[in-house]
Amino acid sequence: MIDNSDFVSDNEEELSSELQELESREGELYLRFYVASGEEFALPAISIREVMQQAPDRITPIPNSSPLLLGTINLRGQVMWVADLGQFLGDSKNLNTQRQEIPIIAIEAEDIILGLAIDKLGQMDWRDIEQIEKPTHTAEQMELFVLGEWLLNEETEQVIRLLDHRSILRSARWAA
Repeated sequence: MIDNSDFVSDNEEELSSELQELESREGELYLRFYVASGEEFALPAISIREVMQQAPDRITPIPNSSPLLLGTINLRGQVMWVADLGQFLGDSKNLNTQRQEIPIIAIEAEDIILGLAIDKLGQMDWRDIEQIEKPTHTAEQMELFVLGEWLLNEETEQVIRLLDHRSILRSARWAA
């Protein structure tokens, strides 16, 4: 006869502790990442459709489009624009496209999807939105797209800036 113990994993204690850890997390889940200048940003996990690595030669440049746009890619049969997020936010340093793969974060809202090419992916992080502060030292071009920031290190003034994915998607800068 088969009983429940036949289906219990040897790692039951490990799984139980992982579940307790997930349940004890406070706040929301965010993806941290970096643009070419080294500045760190975050997006809410719920705004992200997909994270991928794309070879630069798989991004098709489109003539007469905004200089912020690198081109388009095919995402499972759907054409998706890919933009240099750093340039969009006013970063003076261009994204290095002379490498094997470029990290791309596909954001989505209201049936609009856009790929944001970044320099480097960070980690997934639980953050409390109540601890977010008003942005300081934010470039004028970036102000419309930053909801706030979390201060990581007071001495070095290291911060994670939280981006508003809806403002990015609806920006008039894409028409330029």
